[in-house]
Amino acid sequence: MSRFHSVQLNRDLCVGCTTCIKKCPTEAIRVRDGKAKINDNRCIDCSECIRVCPHHAKSASMDSLDRMQEFDYNIALASPSLYAQFGPPADRFMVLAALKNIGFDDVYEVAIGADIVTENTIRLMKELGKRAPRPMISSACPAVVRLIQMRFPGLIEHLVPFDSPMEVTASIARGETIVKTGLKSDRIGIFFISPCPAKRTAVVNPQSFQRSQVDAAVATSEVYPLILSKLEKMDPQSVEDFKQHQLAHAGGIRWGYIGGESMSLNTEKYLAVDGIHSVISILDEVENERLRDIDFIEANSCLGGCIGGALNVANRFSGRARQSAYVRAANQLAQAHPEKFFDARHIVLPEWEHPIEPNPALNLDEDIGKALVKYEMIEQIVKNLPGLDCGACGAPDCQALAEDIVQGEATETDCIFKLKERIRQVAAEMIALESEMNRHTLPGDVKKDTK
Repeated sequence: MSRFHSVQLNRDLCVGCTTCIKKCPTEAIRVRDGKAKINDNRCIDCSECIRVCPHHAKSASMDSLDRMQEFDYNIALASPSLYAQFGPPADRFMVLAALKNIGFDDVYEVAIGADIVTENTIRLMKELGKRAPRPMISSACPAVVRLIQMRFPGLIEHLVPFDSPMEVTASIARGETIVKTGLKSDRIGIFFISPCPAKRTAVVNPQSFQRSQVDAAVATSEVYPLILSKLEKMDPQSVEDFKQHQLAHAGGIRWGYIGGESMSLNTEKYLAVDGIHSVISILDEVENERLRDIDFIEANSCLGGCIGGALNVANRFSGRARQSAYVRAANQLAQAHPEKFFDARHIVLPEWEHPIEPNPALNLDEDIGKALVKYEMIEQIVKNLPGLDCGACGAPDCQALAEDIVQGEATETDCIFKLKERIRQVAAEMIALESEMNRHTLPGDVKKDTK
């Protein structure tokens, strides 16, 4: 089954260096005929290949701001990690006002949706009590959700069954705008300012509902210079206008970095893990029931959380320091003016419209019997391979090459060591054949020069 992916390969730039195949967490990439190839059924849009490709052959296919022309009223959704891109003298209100001034009619903080998801997660964990799957796993990162669908389908029931803060905020923004403007829903454009490609994939190809409330996902790196230019010529009145908006609490802003979501859940029994390979290690432990003392896992594909997204501009370490400053400022403002902040406690979210389904891309065959036979064949092939996991064959390791061979997508001689072995074998056979031919040649058959 073909799927849309925002991570794209430029074959013209690819030199077949095999760097990406080693880093892909789902072994979705192979190098064939000197070029990388992405298996779209296995890709989870985690951005690892974008980060590591030395030739920039992998990139993110994102929406353009030009799409604003398609709608009568345009709304920007500011992700919590957007704040981390801008340090002093910029503050929260200046960033939001500058974002609006690049051409949007309104701006909503996705941190409001984060506050709502937090409150609903707390409620759900209390209601379920001991019946809750332990640990519950955040569903905010779409790359992690897709990873679980593929590699850990038995953990799907552990996912928090609520839409992401992006979707929750988009739904609120659309509903309020319809009431305020009288426009039909399809005339309202909602643009998420995204730190990573996985969010656009989640918009185009939703996992638990028919259609996303978001119309477009625009890279943070695209809007960054536009916001920066507006910050340099900031209209004081537009800043004052945003101070009248209902604001997200510090907890919602804290979602921008790893651990931020967990800190708001009123539990000490949580684990926050970032980086897709570390996430896999933790999910392995959960699957093998070695994490019984944890109530909640916050898992982020990107190092540092969303502030480490591949489409951000700021370094994730400086971004963390900036984000912390925004959190402190929000806490201080909340103490002085609590009435300015959005009350997320009264909103009860529905659980997922459609259950998350497993992705069988890693299955060897739909027929269990045939799959077992293929598994045994793979084990035998692996025993005959050198076990160096060098990647020269175009697969990430010998196990993956063996699987490709069984599936008819590669041959044993794709392994350079097996190829050399075969060449030596053929050479030896040719020498032996020539020797045998010479031994059976009769003396009279040899013509001598008598001159």
